[in-house]
Amino acid sequence: MSFQAYLDNIEDKTGLTPRQFIELAKERGYEGPELKAGPVLDWLKEDYGLGRGHGMALVHVFKNGAKISDKHVGSDGTHRDDTDTLWLDGKANRP
Repeated sequence: MSFQAYLDNIEDKTGLTPRQFIELAKERGYEGPELKAGPVLDWLKEDYGLGRGHGMALVHVFKNGAKISDKHVGSDGTHRDDTDTLWLDGKANRP
């Protein structure tokens, strides 16, 4: 599953876009490169029923924003993405 597909699935499960999750995380102080995953994963599981994989996708976004490593961009592996920039504003708004 691509990184973007994880984010799209999170939106399907919760009704919230990644950008909305970023705002909720900021309200809790969950942001920046020093962010620890444990408390975030607990919050996402308790409040939204998200498992570790989906939670870690959001942790990455909270820490790094929309940029992902180009390691999987254009690859033919399971975790490939078309671009190194994630769309965070919801599936319905994707250009």
